[in-house]
Amino acid sequence: MKQIVQNLSSGETSIVDAPAPSVTRGTVLIRTTTSLISSGTERMLVDFGRASLFQKVRKQPERVRQVLDKVRTDGLATTYEAVRSKLEQPIPLGYCNVGEVIDVGAGVTEFAIGDRVVSNGPHADVVRVPRLLCARIPDGVDDEAAAFTVVASIGLQGIRLVQPTIGETVVVTGAGLLGLLTVQLLRAAGCRVLAIDFDESKLAIARELGAETCNPGGGADPVAAGLSFSRGAGVDAVIITASTDSSDPVSQAANMCRKRGRIVLVGVTGLTLNRADFYEKELSFQVSCSYGPGRYDPGYEEGGNDYPLGFVRWTEQRNFEAVLDMLASGALDTTPLVSHRFAFEDAPGAYDVLTTDKSGLGLILEYRSENESRLARNISFVPAATIPAARVDGAPRFAMIGAGNYASRMLIPALRGAGAIMATLVSSGGLSSALHGSKNGFEQASTDRAAVLADPAIDVVAIATRHDTHAGFAIDALDAGKHVFVEKPLGITREEIDAVEAAYRAAQDRGAARQLMLGFNRRFAPHVVRMKQLLATVAEPKSFMMVMNAGAIPADHWTQNPNVGGGRIIGEACHHIDLMRFLAGAPITSVRAQRIGDSGGLAVTEDKAAITLGFADGSFGTIHYLANGSASFPKERIEVFAAGQVLQLDNFRKLKGFGWRGFRSMNMFRQDKGQADCAKAFVSGLSTGTPAIAAEEIFEVARATIEAAEQLRSQ
Repeated sequence: MKQIVQNLSSGETSIVDAPAPSVTRGTVLIRTTTSLISSGTERMLVDFGRASLFQKVRKQPERVRQVLDKVRTDGLATTYEAVRSKLEQPIPLGYCNVGEVIDVGAGVTEFAIGDRVVSNGPHADVVRVPRLLCARIPDGVDDEAAAFTVVASIGLQGIRLVQPTIGETVVVTGAGLLGLLTVQLLRAAGCRVLAIDFDESKLAIARELGAETCNPGGGADPVAAGLSFSRGAGVDAVIITASTDSSDPVSQAANMCRKRGRIVLVGVTGLTLNRADFYEKELSFQVSCSYGPGRYDPGYEEGGNDYPLGFVRWTEQRNFEAVLDMLASGALDTTPLVSHRFAFEDAPGAYDVLTTDKSGLGLILEYRSENESRLARNISFVPAATIPAARVDGAPRFAMIGAGNYASRMLIPALRGAGAIMATLVSSGGLSSALHGSKNGFEQASTDRAAVLADPAIDVVAIATRHDTHAGFAIDALDAGKHVFVEKPLGITREEIDAVEAAYRAAQDRGAARQLMLGFNRRFAPHVVRMKQLLATVAEPKSFMMVMNAGAIPADHWTQNPNVGGGRIIGEACHHIDLMRFLAGAPITSVRAQRIGDSGGLAVTEDKAAITLGFADGSFGTIHYLANGSASFPKERIEVFAAGQVLQLDNFRKLKGFGWRGFRSMNMFRQDKGQADCAKAFVSGLSTGTPAIAAEEIFEVARATIEAAEQLRSQ
C-alpha cells in the first residue's frame, strides 16, 4: 500500500510504502480508484506544516500554555523531546475517497465485495473505513464526481443548520470548492444565492451555477451587496465557507442579515464578535461540525452504533447518500469544479500546485497501480536475504504489536537501546508500523499478527495495543512459545488475568521457560532504585503516600470505557500499585478503595479516588489518583515514612531525604521514570534466565488493581 503523509515539522508531503491494512470488525476494506484533494482543508494543513516554528506557535497559543505548564512540572529536556516527537509525527492527508470494496469485517451487512463506495478514507491506494463512514455509489455517478461527496456533505450540513425555505436569500461567503458546492445545494433547495469572494475566476463559476456575485477585491461592499440582493430587507441567512484569520466575514454577515437572520460558520475565520451587531437583530450564530451528526462520536464512527432515523434524520452517512442522490439526478454538477488531474504517484506535485495556485479548486488523484502490489501485508526495510528464517543465537529478536504514541516515543527506543533486535513492527492500519518501523531500525513492518506469531525467528512479542487486546495477544504469544512483554495493564478483568496465568503456567509446564514482563517502569527509575536501597536498611513497617495528579480525560475517551480501556485505575493506577508493592517488598494483603461522590457535574468519578493497600509485613500506603487537579501542579509525588525518616520524590526529578544518615538529596536534570532501565532489565533477564519482575508479583498486582476498580464501581 502507498499513502500520502505530511511531516508537520518540515511541511514535506510524501508517499510512503506501508503494509495494507487488515480488515477489522465493523470496517470495510476499499481499493481506491479516485480521491479528491480538498483545496480548503488540505491547503490549510500543508501551509501550517510549511510554516516556521514561530508561525506555528502564533496559530496555536493554547498549545504554548500547555508546553509552559509541562516545562514547569516535567523539565525542559522532557518537554522538548515530547514537542519534537509530536512535530516529527507524519500525519495522513485526505478524506475524500472513492473505490471498490475488497473485504468486509464482521458485523458489516450493508456492503459487499465489489460495491463502489465513497468514504472519508485518506489518500491511499487501500483504505480501511468504519461502515458508517461509507456510502454506496449509484450506477449513474462516475468515480470522479463521487469524489466530491464528502466535501459537499460538509456544505450540506451547514445548510441543514440554516434550515432554508424556498425563495429565501442566502449569502455564501467564500466561493472556493466548498462554497461552490454549497451554492449548488442552496439553488437546488429553491434559494436565491449571493456568492462573495476575492477571486473573479471562482465567481465566474458561481454565476454559471446560478448565483449572483460580489467581489470585494474589485471595490464592492459586501454588506451593501447583501442588502441590495435582499431588496433592502436584509438577507435571511449567511453561510461562511471561507478560510481566513480575519473576523470580517462574521461582522459583514451580521450587518447584512435581516432581524433574526441566521449565520452558520462552515469554514474557518476569526471570531472577534461585536455584541451589538447580534443583539439588536437577535441573530443566531452557529458553527457547523463537519459532515453531520455522528462526527467525532466514537460510538457512531468506531462502534458502528447508528442513530435511529426517526430521531436523527440526517447523519454523516445519510448526508453522503443525499449528496450522491443529487449527483445522480443532475442537481449537483462537479464538472466545472475539477481544475487539475494527477496520477496518484505524482501527488507531491499536486500539493505544490495546491499551495502555489490559489485559484485551484478540485484536484483529482487517479489510482492505477496493480492490486497485488497494493495488498502486501508485509514490507521490508532491509534486504530479504538478511532476515533469518529461524531462531538464531545472540540478542533477542523482538516483534512489536502496536505502534501508537507511547510505543513509538518511549517503548521502542528503550528496547532498541537495551540491545534488542527490532525485527517486525505490527499495526492493524499499516501506516504507523511503516513510519515508526523505518525510523526505529525495524527489519519489517506488517499488519499480519498471525504471521509474526508463527515466525520461528521471533523470540519476544511486545504488546502495546488497546488494553482490551492485551490478555488475548499475550495468551497467543505464550501459546506460540514466545517471551512476552506487555505494556500495562495485563488484562482488564479477573477472567483475563486467570487466562493469562494459565497460559503462562502451561508454557512453563512444557519446559519452554517463557518469561512474562509488564511495563512497570517506575520501579526501575534511578530515584526509586535509590529509595529501595535506603529502605532495605529499615526493618520495621513503612507508610507510603503517593499522589498522582492524573489530569482530566474526556468521558468518551477509549481509556475510560471499562470494556476497552478498563478505566484509568486499571489502565494507569496499576503503575503505582506495583511501585508500592516494590518499595514495600512484601505481598499485598488488603485493598480498600474510595472514590469521589456522585455529582451532576462529574461524568466520571472512578478516576478521582484513594486506594489503600496493606502488606504482609505490616506496611500500608495510600494512592491518591486524582483527575481533578491542575496541569501546572507536578504530576507525581511519592512519600515514604519509616523509622523516624522520610523520603520524598517529586515528579521523578528530585528526591529528598529527611533524617537519613549520609543521604539528603538526589536531583536529575531531566525526568526519568525508568523506561530505559525497565527495557534493559527485561532484555538482560532474557539472557540470564532471571525475570526482571517475578511472575507472581505481576499476577498479584494485576488482581489487586482489578479489586480496587471493582470496589470503586460498586460504590
